Amino acid sequence: MKTQIHPTAVIDNGAVIGNNVQIGPYCVVGGEVTLGDDVVLHSHVAVAGCTTVGAGTHIFPFASIGHAPQDLKFHGEKSELIIGKNNMIREHVTMNPGTAGDDLKTITGDNCLFMIGVHIAHDCIIGDNVIMANNATLGGHVHVGDHAVIGGLSAVHQFVRIGTRAVIGGTTGVENDVIPYGRVKGGRAFLAGLNLIGLERGGFTKDQIKTLQRAFKQLFNNEGTMEERMKAVEEDFSTETAVMELIEFARKKTRFPLCQPARKAA
Repeated sequence: MKTQIHPTAVIDNGAVIGNNVQIGPYCVVGGEVTLGDDVVLHSHVAVAGCTTVGAGTHIFPFASIGHAPQDLKFHGEKSELIIGKNNMIREHVTMNPGTAGDDLKTITGDNCLFMIGVHIAHDCIIGDNVIMANNATLGGHVHVGDHAVIGGLSAVHQFVRIGTRAVIGGTTGVENDVIPYGRVKGGRAFLAGLNLIGLERGGFTKDQIKTLQRAFKQLFNNEGTMEERMKAVEEDFSTETAVMELIEFARKKTRFPLCQPARKAA
């Protein structure tokens, strides 16, 4: 199939259009935009700024991609939005480029699903195979690991980190970092355990999951300090790759502490 551009679409000079691209009715593509091979803009899609859309990505009606960040510190600096391959970007999704307050880049990985109304703010870094359900939102500078799932109507505070294969329950406000393989929920997010379904779907064996559960209980048992517990888990599970990934994530704490289990009533 050759590239097909609807006569009502507006394509600025300078835009780079790959092979077999389909641009539907009333789409607008800016002059610094690159659309990879087999990209589909279904209709009424606006792609602006210095934006790269990876091969095979589909963008659905009324998505706003690459327009100026919603950041009062942004003053028109040259920045990018880089979207990976084979993503599904559904209706009314908004994605903004980076700012000078970070690395001037917003990046999404490959094979992600961004459902209706999702918002990706400036300077976010998103891994591969991430799912964001309807109206989930990320504040600026959020990092999301591979295979994470962010439930509908949830909101992630700026600068928060979401670990690999973590799952965020619907309508959850996330204010602290979420460990890899963690499961959080609640109006103010608390750590409710491990993402057991995600681990099973990811091919983890029963023994591997049980090992992660033991490490999880040891790490969050409230005996001693967090540093003492991390050292103990490192010693006890030094050969377990997934556990060591969790500890490495915890040690890279930047602005926020780790999301913790809910405290039991006295």
